[in-house]
Amino acid sequence: MGRVLLAAPRGYCAGVDRAVATVERALELYGAPVYVRKEIVHNKHVVDQLAAAGAVFVAELNEVPSGARVVFSAHGVSPAVRAEAERRQLKVIDATCPLVTKVHKEVGKFARRGYSIVLIGHQGHEEVEGTAGEAPDAIQVIDSPAEVDLVVVPDSSKVAWLSQTTLSVDETTATVARLRQRFPELTDPPSDDICYATQNRQSATKQIAPLCDVVIVVGSANSSNSVRLVEVASQHGAGAAHRVDSAEEIDPAWFYGAGTVGLTSGASVPETLVNAVLRRLAETGFGDVVPVAAEADALAFALPRELRRDLASAGRPSPRLPHRS
Repeated sequence: MGRVLLAAPRGYCAGVDRAVATVERALELYGAPVYVRKEIVHNKHVVDQLAAAGAVFVAELNEVPSGARVVFSAHGVSPAVRAEAERRQLKVIDATCPLVTKVHKEVGKFARRGYSIVLIGHQGHEEVEGTAGEAPDAIQVIDSPAEVDLVVVPDSSKVAWLSQTTLSVDETTATVARLRQRFPELTDPPSDDICYATQNRQSATKQIAPLCDVVIVVGSANSSNSVRLVEVASQHGAGAAHRVDSAEEIDPAWFYGAGTVGLTSGASVPETLVNAVLRRLAETGFGDVVPVAAEADALAFALPRELRRDLASAGRPSPRLPHRS
């Protein structure tokens, strides 16, 4: 029988847990519909479940009726989006991950001091759009070391870098090193922008990858941190690495000749999906599950203040955020 190395930590991070719980509690308190701008988190299964419960996901605020209640996703929004919500008198519940909010505040501080800001991230990702929108005239977005030469600044002595929170740690380090070659006085963010959960999941994947013939990452295609885990596994010794949304996407042909399969999941993936993959792997001959733990997550966030206020007014104290299983 083949074995499965089950990485930990995996799955929901504190920011995702908070965002999903925000929509769930809002539906319980206010009733349906509760509008959500963009996907609350990048996981198809989670979005479909919330939609079935009464959440209405929209691409932009002009799809939300004036005066209605809307939740901002974990990825954050730009000041322009906030201004539009205020103009249309929408009742906003802000589920932006506090670690993304931290990056937004860093943008403001650097911009006020006259710095050119290089934001390392993926063009078009909601988080990058929201962060860049904090100071669009001061920010340039680059995706990799290869794009560093495209950066143009008026004063090479006043350049700072920030990053999307869900990037590959290794590639970001390489991009920063290249930036520092071009701009020796490059200023670092006050603290690491890549979130603890992203780093911990990548560290756990690096730990199991060299021991695995195949690594399976559970996560959606638009989940940056899930896609990065596939890259990390491939770059650190796995024979092959595949991303799946669910157990139904697993191809038994991937495991021909394999003795060890690694399994992990992105930060927006509920544990129920991982358990379903474990059952599928057992059917395929991989039933010996060996947990492999790296550094544990140790962070939790309170629900957004707007929701806590309304829960308190209704005599319903903010609950502890649920353990997802």
